[in-house]
Amino acid sequence: MRPRSFDHFVGQEHVIGPGTVLRKAVEADRVPSMVLWGPPGSGKTTLALLIATLTESHFDPVSAVASGVAELRRIIAEAKDRLGMHGRRTILFIDEIHRFNKSQQDAVLPFVEDGTIILIGATTENPSFEVVSPLLSRTRVFALKQLEPEQVENIVQAALADEANGLGGLSAQLDDDAIGSLVTLANGDARSALNALELAVSTTEPGADGGRRVGKAAVEDAMQRRAILYDKAGDQHYDTISAFIKTVRGSDPDAAIYWLARMIEAGEDPMFIARRLVVLAAEDIGMADPAALSVAVAAQQGVHFVGMPEGRILLAEATVYLAAAPKSNSAYKAIDAALSDVRTTVNEPVPLHLRNAVTGLMRGMGYGKDYKYAHDQDDHFAPMENLPASLKGRRYYEPSDQGHEKEAAERLKKWWGEAPDTT
Repeated sequence: MRPRSFDHFVGQEHVIGPGTVLRKAVEADRVPSMVLWGPPGSGKTTLALLIATLTESHFDPVSAVASGVAELRRIIAEAKDRLGMHGRRTILFIDEIHRFNKSQQDAVLPFVEDGTIILIGATTENPSFEVVSPLLSRTRVFALKQLEPEQVENIVQAALADEANGLGGLSAQLDDDAIGSLVTLANGDARSALNALELAVSTTEPGADGGRRVGKAAVEDAMQRRAILYDKAGDQHYDTISAFIKTVRGSDPDAAIYWLARMIEAGEDPMFIARRLVVLAAEDIGMADPAALSVAVAAQQGVHFVGMPEGRILLAEATVYLAAAPKSNSAYKAIDAALSDVRTTVNEPVPLHLRNAVTGLMRGMGYGKDYKYAHDQDDHFAPMENLPASLKGRRYYEPSDQGHEKEAAERLKKWWGEAPDTT
């Protein structure tokens, strides 16, 4: 069912639609080396094959999982002979190029540069991180999008009708709810949809009229499980945890629970999620609700103790609590401001009154002199200058007016007065 022209290619109009750079380059027979970056089943391999067909180029596909430098050298040597003797170009298609290490990517670099081969790499991962800079600078990156549901349905309907290349010869017909289920479960992956369609049709017995009526149950049985777009070491991992953290920080428990569910369903390490909740409790809630850190740590310990799937309940409880809690990043800002001063100012000696006088010599040198024991004072507060002289009056902790921290701010104001103006 691979298309044989741009007119039959479904989706990716922003990359190969009329007037786009790539479309014009192919039509002018001046194809650059490129990296096609997109989710599974979005058409990367199909597009590479189509470009080779339309430009009458020799197509050499390799998988980065199974190929090495020796095979690349063989292909490049053959490409040189082909170009020299017949003037025919070679498109080297590297599927999952992000799995090639630096030396493997470097092996093709000079031949991309001198035009021996036209490289088309396909990847589901961000090429900015996965493709070496010298190779990336010599290629164009085209980002493909996940297919829309109606586009997947168009591909399915075309496969059902096509007698030469599809399933048209089997007189198959899908119920409306079966098509809807197939499109939903495919999750924008055309290859997954076509594979499940073929299995569902081939395992459905023909009726008396010779036709095959495929129901929702057959489709769901063929698909088994929705294709979750997730790679625990790739972009989806980082994008989804980012969405999760930002929605908890943004006090949106519904969105936070959704992104949590996405990670759990995809098989994310629950301890990774729990650790991020612990960090978030201290960084984004902090003094506004100090109990949030206890809740997060308890969830982390609980998940470690009971495991999954029950651990999902603990993660959900902590997520909802943190999302609904008042927010403050004052402690986070305070430690970063103090670290900045530690790194950029002279590390002066500890003031004498703060030193512990454990010997007579130390007492004679003034250790502990003028130190005021807080519990001997009214209100259990003893004002002293406790910073090095060069940082006298410096304020790192600036409390917010949220939750518990509002009370803490009032106590500190009573004890120390207004914070000095440092603007």
